[in-house]
Amino acid sequence: MTETEPSPTLSLAGSTSSGVTADTNHPYFLHSSDAPGMTLVNSQFDERGYPGWRRFFLIALSAKNKIGFINEVCVEQDPGSQEHPQWSRTNDMVTSWLLNSLSHEIGDSVIYSKIAQSLWNNLEHRFGQSNGAKLYHL
Repeated sequence: MTETEPSPTLSLAGSTSSGVTADTNHPYFLHSSDAPGMTLVNSQFDERGYPGWRRFFLIALSAKNKIGFINEVCVEQDPGSQEHPQWSRTNDMVTSWLLNSLSHEIGDSVIYSKIAQSLWNNLEHRFGQSNGAKLYHL
């Protein structure tokens, strides 16, 4: 290459092109160490201690810059758009992380959620409700 030609750099989609750089701050960016089988929190959620598990998981997603996939910021892209493959791949990664942090019983009940946000909303609806009678008893 001559000095006037831009050097090829990695694009967000993973192909090389001139002048396009990977934005590591973009929510769709996946680091090479990110894997579907990794767990983001130390203990699996098993219907006990939802508020604590929830807090740990939100911190982990925030550190990975993926919290937008559960709080309606990174909504599903139009299937015909250029960004849909990246959105889909990152959504699948977040979904996998969520499923890996759940007990088998809970995971089996939400495994067919296609969007991480709907899986999260399902968990919030089922386990995020405070029980007034239980709180009064405590």
